[in-house]
Amino acid sequence: MTRIDFYILKDVEVHAMQRFACRLASKALAAGNPVVILNTNEDSARLLDELLWVYPDQRFLPHGLQHTTAAKGAPIVLCWDEPDSFDGVLVNLSSAVPDFFTRFERVAEIVVGDTRDPGRARYKHYRDRGFPLYHHDLDDWEAA
Repeated sequence: MTRIDFYILKDVEVHAMQRFACRLASKALAAGNPVVILNTNEDSARLLDELLWVYPDQRFLPHGLQHTTAAKGAPIVLCWDEPDSFDGVLVNLSSAVPDFFTRFERVAEIVVGDTRDPGRARYKHYRDRGFPLYHHDLDDWEAA
């Protein structure tokens, strides 16, 4: 059964969600897990693509945008609709529960600022269907 981790950041700005997604991807990659990061749309995926080149500092995170040659074989794939592969970890940056989430071993949900209400709705969705839920309150996560 898919494990669902909710990361509640004290930050109020939405860009913290993207930075934290980069950190999650880095940790998952270090553990040998492929990562799919689901974005709201292609524009937000392209912004995250740019961020992955510079954040976190001093790290290179090999990645590619969905439907490009760079995505083939990349351990991190940025998508905005259903991905081509379903291995490892899904980081959900969209406001909805993706229809295909059960095809992943783990799902990471990141909640910041005004994404709390959609985050609660996603939590209830997973809980009502009996998925194992884990809750992580993070305060000074960028200092780590």
